[in-house]
Amino acid sequence: MYNINNDTPELNITPLVDIMLVLLAILIVTTPAIIYEEQIALPDGSKKNISENKKTDMVVRIDSNKKVFLDNTPMALNEFPDNLALSISRYDLNAPVFIQADKNLIYNDVMFVLKILKEAGFTKVALQTAG
Repeated sequence: MYNINNDTPELNITPLVDIMLVLLAILIVTTPAIIYEEQIALPDGSKKNISENKKTDMVVRIDSNKKVFLDNTPMALNEFPDNLALSISRYDLNAPVFIQADKNLIYNDVMFVLKILKEAGFTKVALQTAG
């Protein structure tokens, strides 16, 4: 006859628990190192409101090499505050100022130029985008 007590297999869960504990430890260690970064594609701009540059408006251009052009006069980014201070008397502080920055620049470079213009006293500063 068949003996039920001797032939029943025993389930050994020790390896399963060991694997689960190792996986849990890996998860706990790596979770703080995971940085979530959402890729943002900024819009090109609205075609509804297109701004036209007048001859009297100041246009500040910044190329991808961080070269600033103030009235087509090239200068380095760190020279911009001094050159603006020297030429500020030629501009109306209430007239619009347009910043045209290359889309590959970092945010801090564009904000640096914006901050310098605001500190100089310009009240109407706008960022121009591709139409």
